[in-house]
Amino acid sequence: MAAYLKKNISDCSIEIFDFNLNSLEEYANFLRSHNFDIIGISLRNIDDTNIFAQNDFILHYKKVVSATRQNCNAPVIIGGSGFSVFPEQVFAALEPDYAINGEGEESFRRLILAIKSGNINTEQIDSLVYRNNNGAIQVNRRKEYISSPTLHLDNCLAEFYWDKSGMLNIQTKRGCPYKCIYCSYPLVDGRTVRTLDADTVVANIEELYHNKGVSYLFFTDSIFNICNEYNRELAHKLISSNVKIKWGAYFSPGNLTREDLELYQQSGLTHIEFGSDSFSDTLLEKYGKHFRFSQILEQSNNCWQLGIFYAHFLILGGYGETEATLNETFENTKKLEPNSTVIFPYVGMRIYPRTKLYEIALDEGVIKDDRELINPTYYVSKDVDINTLEARTTNTGQKWIFPNDELSPLIERFRAKKRRGPLWEYLRF
Repeated sequence: MAAYLKKNISDCSIEIFDFNLNSLEEYANFLRSHNFDIIGISLRNIDDTNIFAQNDFILHYKKVVSATRQNCNAPVIIGGSGFSVFPEQVFAALEPDYAINGEGEESFRRLILAIKSGNINTEQIDSLVYRNNNGAIQVNRRKEYISSPTLHLDNCLAEFYWDKSGMLNIQTKRGCPYKCIYCSYPLVDGRTVRTLDADTVVANIEELYHNKGVSYLFFTDSIFNICNEYNRELAHKLISSNVKIKWGAYFSPGNLTREDLELYQQSGLTHIEFGSDSFSDTLLEKYGKHFRFSQILEQSNNCWQLGIFYAHFLILGGYGETEATLNETFENTKKLEPNSTVIFPYVGMRIYPRTKLYEIALDEGVIKDDRELINPTYYVSKDVDINTLEARTTNTGQKWIFPNDELSPLIERFRAKKRRGPLWEYLRF
């Protein structure tokens, strides 16, 4: 966002405040020490998507907006992926001046210029959220997406996240064409895939590697292997750059070949996080997935043979889950090489508006309407007992890490030893 605005607005000065680095009190001092024209607040998540904890972040966001109002007179604009899943509900809860729903760069640029000119034609700005003349919340339709997002990593933030998390994140593409019944990614990024310029991505990586000593990156695309021609180009450019950097990404078990894995490995791929969802074909079909367990097994074996660390993210107790499908998943787990992977299961499905799962939950009477969904709300199959899940994983031959498992002390010990990357490969045994 900052890179795009600096590139496309003349005399644009931007200051970034990160709540991972600083407190609410420091934020108030930050606001008072500057003369801001506009405040933009990005909301990454609405809650922790953990059925065992169900921590809601809205109260914290209210405090942020309140602190902004108390210490600065500039208009407040909110956005981000968390906001974009619940635009009307979050707008009503936080009462900003304006908000941007979904991809924000160009809409935010137009809004900034309109505010500076004093002539705001709200109807002409894509995906703008505001109160109309009748006081109702209005969400403008998106007419277009930017074709090539701008990328440049902030040096101060890069240093912090590299030191604290042992990796940095880079996005190479936006948009997801798949139709998983529960997923919010198409709500945020759209379904049309747009790629960042591969040369720009590699140039940023080279800068991080040579100037910051960064040796591990995670590509945060919703699914990395949705545009293989682009991925191959990126991999070849990474290889040609001679930057010895390791990387990981979210992958789908479908739309992937061993040859591609070998190429990506040459370019630095060391970790794959598969969004497998289930090891039951019955559920994969119900979930709207484009692959089946045979492909999950094939890609797991490929990773094992090539020496690429891999993990699977599953959903237990979601829509259509039965004792039979659970048994199928646990039995199929045994077909993977023993101690070869880490499995991260989510229990139940977080219900998001404008998804197929929302329609299912509405039809079944699980929810009444989308207004209640801003609070953590889950679809859990009535045909399974979720309290038995952890015990049933013990004889599958793999390590299962449930959302309520405490891993921080172990991970921190590895971080203290300057180990880089996700580190979940050390949890396999």
